[in-house]
Amino acid sequence: MEGGIIGALVLLADIWAILNVVQSNSETTPKVLWTAAIILLPILGFIAWLIAGPRKA
Repeated sequence: MEGGIIGALVLLADIWAILNVVQSNSETTPKVLWTAAIILLPILGFIAWLIAGPRKA
């Protein structure tokens, strides 16, 4: 039960991060790379995005 809740929270955070990446003013290549990192490494990719990822204008 706890794993399901944590998994759902990670999924929601990743979706939020991906939406922010797509809406940012960055070029296409960084957007693709950030999205791939978030999808392939859900927790680490999200943390890296929080620290260094592109932001909305």
